[in-house]
Amino acid sequence: MHATRALLLAATCLVPVLMPPGAVAQPRNAPRRAAQPAGPVVSQIEVRGNQRIETDTVRSYMLLQPGDVYDDARADRSLRTLFATGLFKDVRISRQGDRVIVQVQENPIVNQVAFEGNSKLSDDTLRPEVQLRPRAVFTPAAAQADRQRLLELYARRGRFAARVEPKIIERDQNRVDVVFEITEGDAALISRINFVGNGSYSDSRLKEVVASKEAAWYRPFSSADTYEPERLNFDRELLRRFYLREGYADVSITGAAAELAPDRSGFFVTYTINEGPRYRVGDVEIRSSLRNVGPERLQRVLEISKGDWYDGDAVEQMTEALTDEANLAGAPFVEVEPKITRDREKHVVNVVFDVHEGQRAYVERIDITGNTRTQDRVIRREFRLAEGDAFNAAQVRRSRQRIRDLGFFNDVQVNPAPGSTPDRVVLNTQVSERATGEISLGGGYSTDAGALADFGLRERNIVGTGVDARLNTTIAQRRSQVDLSVTDPAFLDRNLSVGADVFYIVRDLTDYSGFEERRAGFSLRAGYEFNERLRQSWAYTLSRRNVFNVDDDASRYIQEQKGVTILSQIGQTLTYDTRDSRLDPHDGYVVRLGTDLAGLGGDVSYVRMRLDGTYYVPFERWLGNPDYVLAISAGVGHLMTYGGKDERIIDRFFLGGENLRGFAVAGAGPHDTSTGDSLGGRTIWTQSTEMRFPLPGVPSELGLLGRAFVDVGSLSGSVSDPLVADDASPRVGAGVGISWRSPFGLINIDLAQAVVKKSYDDTQVFRFGFGTRF
Repeated sequence: MHATRALLLAATCLVPVLMPPGAVAQPRNAPRRAAQPAGPVVSQIEVRGNQRIETDTVRSYMLLQPGDVYDDARADRSLRTLFATGLFKDVRISRQGDRVIVQVQENPIVNQVAFEGNSKLSDDTLRPEVQLRPRAVFTPAAAQADRQRLLELYARRGRFAARVEPKIIERDQNRVDVVFEITEGDAALISRINFVGNGSYSDSRLKEVVASKEAAWYRPFSSADTYEPERLNFDRELLRRFYLREGYADVSITGAAAELAPDRSGFFVTYTINEGPRYRVGDVEIRSSLRNVGPERLQRVLEISKGDWYDGDAVEQMTEALTDEANLAGAPFVEVEPKITRDREKHVVNVVFDVHEGQRAYVERIDITGNTRTQDRVIRREFRLAEGDAFNAAQVRRSRQRIRDLGFFNDVQVNPAPGSTPDRVVLNTQVSERATGEISLGGGYSTDAGALADFGLRERNIVGTGVDARLNTTIAQRRSQVDLSVTDPAFLDRNLSVGADVFYIVRDLTDYSGFEERRAGFSLRAGYEFNERLRQSWAYTLSRRNVFNVDDDASRYIQEQKGVTILSQIGQTLTYDTRDSRLDPHDGYVVRLGTDLAGLGGDVSYVRMRLDGTYYVPFERWLGNPDYVLAISAGVGHLMTYGGKDERIIDRFFLGGENLRGFAVAGAGPHDTSTGDSLGGRTIWTQSTEMRFPLPGVPSELGLLGRAFVDVGSLSGSVSDPLVADDASPRVGAGVGISWRSPFGLINIDLAQAVVKKSYDDTQVFRFGFGTRF
């Protein structure tokens, strides 16, 4: 045992010890020293300077916590983290022994945000662009970011010279007011619009197509001449659709660029166009796989023919028309797919309308949002389909149009969305309401009434029920009127319009027939629709009429009319209307049949019938402008008495003025040749042919339209007397006119010549009408 230990000791002494150079060997029995830490252990984190922000909140952002060994790198990262929160204007971290001191200076709180110097853009327009809000934390970076957004907004409105400076007003309790001082500068308008690559259409024609317009003196109320980048993309689409309508199926708008003038006063806008060849329509075919609807049934609504210039819009319209016709034929689930094939060598486009059964879908629910005032039922009753009905895209479009026609909303969107199952559809209806109350003051002049003044109050949607009420007063040289009217367009939410009128009217007819007339009474009305195009209205009228101030030298037949009569009358009007617009029609027709029956009490008994209509022929396809419209109108009327009572002159028809231009009001027809007074007649017919067209060289946005017309009419059936001229032969007037939809109202000027007339007729060459409301 002892020998073994001796050997081990000897071996240990013989083994060399390998040590790095310069190392000092430690005694074998020397004690070992522990590793020294980088800094002291943090015993406490003390936060100073905070007022609103809790101490624990500040500590939560620290990477150093009590019990950790202090580390400069971690302290530096903590400093950056606190700055990154945006809560502090200044942060300092220091160490006092084993304590860490965090000294903060909080960013102020925004008290309010204001704008100064802005007049072109309102505060309501600017405020959504800024991110700073009251009670938010203010930082200089946020203020500069808001400044940049405001500058971008002004740039989008064409004001590239605008300047925005954020100013800070310090308040107590570490609050600040942020004021953006704005110098708006002048708008950089579009100085010139150029087109490159257009060989088929002139620059002036294409300038009418795009929404952007060159700056001009006659656009004081338009923003179309202000450069907006977003509008250029819209213009590209307008140009593309225009060329497609004209048959250029391969057209591409390859560029739309705007260059700012060196003096920053305006923009030069350039559109680059690759027109391609013009195509005609080749073969047109309808293929139907529907069981009960064959191609022959659908063929009757097809308006595209072989040889026509190809029209992309017409193809879309035919797709909708074929869908509607298939729906009417009893196919609720139908899909029409137009298939277009080009023959580039012959420059023709072959069109096949593939009509087949679409996916079956039913309306699960109709959701309405955005109507804060208008009641849901007012909107729902305009829908042409109900929950549970088969989904019909045509009826959805018609429903959307009917809601828009109410006039209660700025915008209406009806978007189908998937329902709870694949065969269910939810109709999401989003509306944007607008003010429906009106107060109007007006003035003007017309040839018929003379100088006039007008005052009106109207509410078209009383408490959101859709009820329309109005009070209107007109005072004119030859006609004054007070009218109070109330109309419920859907009484008891049914297909029934009910209304009432109370009126007081005074007319001065001294210049025409030598008397004045006063009427006072009321009318009760009701109407309903048979379908989308056919409607009928009924009215009962009770009025007191007084013929007074009869000239001493007036016709004896008028002298006999002096005095008071009571009219008790019921009337109806049946209307069939296919016009594309009731306010500004360009296509379609309207026919009206009216009948009045008087004698349900009162002093007069008669039956008066009227039939009139107007047919509109658009020439856009041939002339390339929707303002070319031919309007052909005609009317006929007849008055018959019964019960042994004579009709009154105020119940007769009169010819001249609006219904026969070239003649004065009541200037044509039966006259007392001894006095020159117009006596009116029992039978009347009129016919007018008018061509409406844009004035050459006049920009369309001026609202000027030219008119050329020929009016024909006849009036007869007065009294049998040698001194009364009663000739039923036609009178003819022809002339030209100008209509101007000015910012101040509609102005009509007509110059007409009585081409065929009688010696006793009163003619009128110049006719002028003007009116405005503000």
